[in-house]
Amino acid sequence: MAAYRNHLEVLRRAFPQPVSDQEHDAWFVFSMLRALDRVDGMKSQRPILGEPAEIDFSRAAATRLPESGSTVEEVSRILVEHLSGMFIWGHPRSQSNVIPPPSIPGILGTLLPAIYNPNLCSEEASRGVALAEAEVISMTAELMGLDPAVAGGVFTFGGTGTILYGIRIGIEKSCPGTMQQGLRERPLILCSDQAHYAASTAAAWLGLGLDQVVRIPTAANNEIRTCLLEDELRRQLRQGRRIAAIVATMGTTDAFGLDDLQKIREIRDDLVHEFSLDYVPQLHADAVIGWAWSVFSDYDFQSNPLEFPDRTLRALAGTTRRMRHLHLADSIGVDYHKTAFTPYVSSAFFAHDARDLALLARDPGATPYLFQSGSYNPGRFTLETTRSGCGPMAALGSLRLMGRIGLRTLLGHLVTMAETLRNRLTAQPAISVMNPDNFGPVTLFRVYPDGIDTFEMPRREQTDPRLVHQLRQFNQYNRLVFRHVNAEALRGDGVVISMTDRFRDTDYGEPVAALKSYIMSPFSDAQYVQAVVDSVERARRQIPPELTDAAADGLDIRPQN
Repeated sequence: MAAYRNHLEVLRRAFPQPVSDQEHDAWFVFSMLRALDRVDGMKSQRPILGEPAEIDFSRAAATRLPESGSTVEEVSRILVEHLSGMFIWGHPRSQSNVIPPPSIPGILGTLLPAIYNPNLCSEEASRGVALAEAEVISMTAELMGLDPAVAGGVFTFGGTGTILYGIRIGIEKSCPGTMQQGLRERPLILCSDQAHYAASTAAAWLGLGLDQVVRIPTAANNEIRTCLLEDELRRQLRQGRRIAAIVATMGTTDAFGLDDLQKIREIRDDLVHEFSLDYVPQLHADAVIGWAWSVFSDYDFQSNPLEFPDRTLRALAGTTRRMRHLHLADSIGVDYHKTAFTPYVSSAFFAHDARDLALLARDPGATPYLFQSGSYNPGRFTLETTRSGCGPMAALGSLRLMGRIGLRTLLGHLVTMAETLRNRLTAQPAISVMNPDNFGPVTLFRVYPDGIDTFEMPRREQTDPRLVHQLRQFNQYNRLVFRHVNAEALRGDGVVISMTDRFRDTDYGEPVAALKSYIMSPFSDAQYVQAVVDSVERARRQIPPELTDAAADGLDIRPQN
């Protein structure tokens, strides 16, 4: 027997067997259970797996492929070790950005395709997993008010991918023939100054350039100022510029701002008529966070069958009044790995009219070795040829698990906890909540030294350029508070929150920093909400007095002795 055959026999044991083998199948399951058991041994009451340790990337960069391989057991141990120090997003003391814990069916939706490796390029390479994509696209389209018989959609590589698809279709509509001939002119993208940076990323990667992204100021509640959007659109159209896309943000990352999609649609349509445009600018709804609130579109807010608290009910109704207009968009981006509790990556792009996807189609002659059978071949127009089946299967698992009532329950609970946190932070004399009327599960707040009038200071910081020095000092003060809170979290003793260096700009153009709690755990409860308040107070006490005094230096609103 050739020497390689000995190695081959060992390696074959490391793969799932293609034909049922009870002994090997049991060992395969045991290997997964053993890995999960190791992970479970790393859990404690802390919101972190194992023990926190310094991440040594220089050591990682020195790693080389060994001459001989390892056993499945040894590799399992190595892989589990790499989870040490990882935050547990499902822990109620984890409140960092919009990172939810995945549900068990969502995890299964990732695990099962990982074993059999379907490729959503085509029906022949994915079979029933392709059905999962079609099912999720259909049920989500209907949920958002689209006609599933007319709409179309595909899973893609993330929220940035969904915006890229929307803008790319908009380029083809505004500049026909670009797919074949390339850009002959560079159309514009308009969005709010609170829109996700993915719009700029897409503009840069598509060759439009960052200068073609026009950002419109937002109101205090972080929604785009539609009057300024209309003025800018009219100004650009008068100059003969073409508009590839208008991106409406349906749930900003920092403060859950909700653009008025209905008004934006009216403005777009009126200007198409007024300027007799030979195309219609693409209206893309970046709803990767907010789409899930569509489950409340038919909720009876009057009888309130789930008995949400009054403030929660108001917040849910406030979000729903905007989300019920999603069907007015030409395209929509959805992240199931944000507000449908699935593992990364599970994102989908939706076209109001599936025929728009044909604008991206490849020449059939370019892929002679693909699409030899079956009728479902999205690889003919998708950016990616290879697309994992994990995204749609994970989404299908979570959506089937929860249904409308389950998703309403989870979202309602998260909003309830966020309302509770905002109430408790507002009661603290050294803290000012920056989005007190927010409808979502995110809370932005600024922390100040003792003696600062936190009722008056945020307004003065926002409007008075004479306070620019103090604004910068208080930004730094908040960074110090965050560092202490984060260090405590890394020790596994505190609460995991995040921070933004710019949740908005002042009237005179300075960025305003804020701490951020994003409650996404189903296990959140009032006691864990209080942990945020306690952790921030402990952090304040650790800041040296000279730094506290420096932050408040020169202010005339400190209390008099």
